[in-house]
Amino acid sequence: MGLFKSGMNKPRRFNHQYIYYNERKEKLDKRIEDNKRELGMIPEKEFSPEDIRGKFVENTKHLKRRKESGRKPLHFGIIILIIILLAYIWYCIQNDTWIF
Repeated sequence: MGLFKSGMNKPRRFNHQYIYYNERKEKLDKRIEDNKRELGMIPEKEFSPEDIRGKFVENTKHLKRRKESGRKPLHFGIIILIIILLAYIWYCIQNDTWIF
């Protein structure tokens, strides 16, 4: 029963999904507000941390290309697998023993 259990169970994560959230309307409202600010119809907005989010990626060429292409960075496990494979090939070349 408890012989094969290793450590404690991880706690469940809180995942709150909004019921009445319209992302399209939210983006449209933000664009309208930004355009009104550019035209001077409403005063400039005060600083908020939400304005910073994503600015670094937008202003960096290689991160922006990676985000647009949908490419993800290599995982640590894949890198370890490649290192082990290269070490095995090097060992086989050194000892002239090829075992598959």
